[in-house]
Amino acid sequence: MKVDVIGDVHGCYDELKALLSKLGYQKVKNRYVHPDHRRLVFVGDITDRGPDSISTIKLVHQLVLIDQIADYVPGNHCNKLYRYFLGNNVQIRHGLETTVEEYLNLSSQQKKLVKANFVQLYEQAPLYLKLKSLNAIIAHAGIKAELIGLNNKKVQSFVLYGDTTGETHADGRPIRRDWAKSYRGDFWIIYGHTPVLEPRLINKTINIDLGCVFGNKLAAFQLPEQTIQFVDSSQPFQPEKFTSFTS
Repeated sequence: MKVDVIGDVHGCYDELKALLSKLGYQKVKNRYVHPDHRRLVFVGDITDRGPDSISTIKLVHQLVLIDQIADYVPGNHCNKLYRYFLGNNVQIRHGLETTVEEYLNLSSQQKKLVKANFVQLYEQAPLYLKLKSLNAIIAHAGIKAELIGLNNKKVQSFVLYGDTTGETHADGRPIRRDWAKSYRGDFWIIYGHTPVLEPRLINKTINIDLGCVFGNKLAAFQLPEQTIQFVDSSQPFQPEKFTSFTS
């Protein structure tokens, strides 16, 4: 099995298409294929903040549920959009407003299609994906070794939001513990959620959210090769959005 794990897309549809092309995925008779039979995995947060979340939803839905050459695990932005589509009372901010604006500008028929596609995509998704043959786990915000194999509210909170302390920074972002620093598990943990300027590789964990929506790059981590491919973002660069870690 050979996989390409793609970091947080956040509505950067053009960059996603460019990365798929760079990775060798081809569209043949309206279906995506790979000549080497590779498989895609999306690490969550496919929507919000970027310029074209609706097209991104349609493409990921096609890759996962129609062409069946991809897997997807949800991120915190995916969870919030899902709850919005269910009619829950969610706050339309922190990026969700961009997706909602796109959605509300659609025709009634397109609204039904996009909503149905995303709900279907979300409801079939596992909290995190375990790839035994590659000794790897894909989880949006990561996962601690002792949580692997579990599926409860604590795990859901961790994989969607990270190891939060319950406190917040001045700008409202939650304060998170650096769980990867103390990870000692046997599985590769491939995750995103926290934008970094370069892939952060520590203790057999790798953060591949390179902040495409903030003007840096959209990345894919390839297994079993353990190589990284990326394309540059066309979005304005916002350096203040990136997290620096101490080793």
